[in-house]
Amino acid sequence: MPVPFADLNLQYQTIKNEIDAAIAGVIRDSAFIRGAYVDAFERDFAKAVDARHCVSCANGTDALYLAMKALKVKPGDEVITTAHSWISTSAMITHAGATVVFCDTDGETFTIDPAAIEAAITPRTVGIIPVHLYGQPADMDAIMAIANKHKLWVIEDCAQAHLARYKGRQVGTFGSIATYSFYPGKNLGAMGDAGAVITNDAQLAEYMTMLARHGGLVKHQHPIEGINSRLDGLQAAILSAKLPHLPAWTEARQAAAKVYDAGLNQIEDVVVPQTAAGRSHVYHLYTIRHPRRDALAAHLNAHGVQTAIHYPTALPLLPAYERFKHRAEQFPNAVRDQGQILSLPMFAEITGAQQDEVIRLVRDFR
Repeated sequence: MPVPFADLNLQYQTIKNEIDAAIAGVIRDSAFIRGAYVDAFERDFAKAVDARHCVSCANGTDALYLAMKALKVKPGDEVITTAHSWISTSAMITHAGATVVFCDTDGETFTIDPAAIEAAITPRTVGIIPVHLYGQPADMDAIMAIANKHKLWVIEDCAQAHLARYKGRQVGTFGSIATYSFYPGKNLGAMGDAGAVITNDAQLAEYMTMLARHGGLVKHQHPIEGINSRLDGLQAAILSAKLPHLPAWTEARQAAAKVYDAGLNQIEDVVVPQTAAGRSHVYHLYTIRHPRRDALAAHLNAHGVQTAIHYPTALPLLPAYERFKHRAEQFPNAVRDQGQILSLPMFAEITGAQQDEVIRLVRDFR
């Protein structure tokens, strides 16, 4: 039985009428750049994630840039983030003008280790960007305690963590700003690129709105120099059509994760995702560890099960960061994980039969 890593077409078919109507409305109204559909999505998404303000933008990478520029990051500043994530997080620190400082993960949850954050702080540190990787919240109590102690801002990277909660509270509501990606494969995905920032600070929201719209709120009026990072109307309408389904999709992912946990937990050498106490994991990815990861992946792929590796190289060890001369022993958990992690098929519509096939093949691996 072939098992895809994800099935975006199947998701579309389940809500086809709603998506088609949303697209038709944008075309009918010629509302392709900003307009009522974008405004409606910003209002609805802010409400969904318990924020006062949502500023949409072109993608999740731009969201990180907008957030840091709004917080006045400048050359000479240092910003701390995790050694294990997608490169957008660290690259935007550099593009915003600061120096990226990497910290190891905690060894269990794939999220940044608060003890490593404390050790990395210098007089030049201005902020921390924790990533709620794979859909599990980082340890926000510890991170916010460190930030408050040292008077640092926090930007939460929620690109993989839509509706995740930490001790009952929505991720994205702890720091000054949070960033989201709506890349098609995300738990809430557009049919193209899309992103957003959320905040409870009206001044930050207004500044980021201007920055994303060529530096102004009114056409031809530019109080600042900005960039062009606008969410288009088609993507906004699609996201608005999908948003009401997100809670049910999230519950379906969590139920699927329990099936995997039960089936894989007793298999030798397999380490299933560990969810820390008080954290609600939304399983954007279901990522196991296995000491023979590459051979297991080849075995699964040969039998029609698609897998992926998120991410095969710890960020500090990428060629892009050779200038820092990082050593593998500085990031033991991230380096261990880069050779062992394997993401298994995970999507809201995955069937029990598909999961049984994945579990059987993992159990049969020798």
